[in-house]
Amino acid sequence: MNIKDIQNLIKFVAKSGAQEVKLEMEDIKITIKTSSDVQFQEANLVQQIQTLPTAIPTAVPAAATPAAVPESAVAPQAATEVPEDDNLITIKSPIIGTFYRKSAPDKPVFVEVGDTVKEGDVLCVIEAMKLFNEIESEVSGTIVKILVDDASPVEFDQPLFVIQPS
Repeated sequence: MNIKDIQNLIKFVAKSGAQEVKLEMEDIKITIKTSSDVQFQEANLVQQIQTLPTAIPTAVPAAATPAAVPESAVAPQAATEVPEDDNLITIKSPIIGTFYRKSAPDKPVFVEVGDTVKEGDVLCVIEAMKLFNEIESEVSGTIVKILVDDASPVEFDQPLFVIQPS
């Protein structure tokens, strides 16, 4: 199971309304929990990924929960407006984590406003529980707006990019 499969599983569980799903395979154990409060269901999505040979506690660290994110860190993103144009596509975060525009501090950013991207091009990475997940474009087009600052915390389903499809 690769990261893309795990991200798709998280999306599916969040949309299904299930409160908890556990999946155990040969060398991996995944537990996905959602809040029972419908209003905060997507915001409180928590993922736990463990490999069986390594003894990792099953408790989620307090820093990984949305409640631990300072109010000031979330406020600027709430103020960001997403254009209401019907032709624009919004790329949203599939997971909770930290948004990075480049793969390493000494590397160039993946995309800039005005760049043309193809379906499957990497737009950013989101670090969640020490795993760096590449977020790929779902469509071909031009980057119209980048909605999140580099190294900022992001929530599940938070808008990241606005793309004008080609």
